[in-house]
Parts: sequence; structure tokens; C-alpha cells
Amino acid sequence: METVLQQNPETFVDRRGGGTTERPLGVPERRQFRSTPTCSRPEVQELANAVDQYKLNRHRRFITYEELYGVIEELGYRKI
Repeated sequence: METVLQQNPETFVDRRGGGTTERPLGVPERRQFRSTPTCSRPEVQELANAVDQYKLNRHRRFITYEELYGVIEELGYRKI
């Protein structure tokens, strides 16, 4: 049985390897939390900024729930 690549190999473009991880100048890095331009609650904006800073410092696009909980703890929140 032939695979799709064997049938028409010139249409496949492997974009995963060999490229640069740097983004062009002036193009902001994608963010998961700071996408809402207006927020009526300052504590929500503070959390979004803290999460984005965490991701920037660790070169992560997405974080786990455990990492999110750590960011929340760093902001001073505790379960009582």
C-alpha cells in the first residue's frame, strides 16, 4: 500500500525542522492570557501579566495547571 507521501512527495513541506525560532521584528509573541484588551478587574489583569511574564522568562507558550498555581501563589494568594 502506498502512503500519501509516496504518491505525491513534492507537495509535502516539512515546516517543523530547520527553521528559526525567532519572530520578525515588531511582531509580538503570542500570549494565552493577555489577549483581552479591556478588563474591568485589576486582579485579573495582574494575574494575566504574571502568567505572561512567567511564560516569557521560561520560553513557554503554554503552562500546566501546576505552573499556573505556582504563579498564583507567587502573587500572594493562599487557599484558606
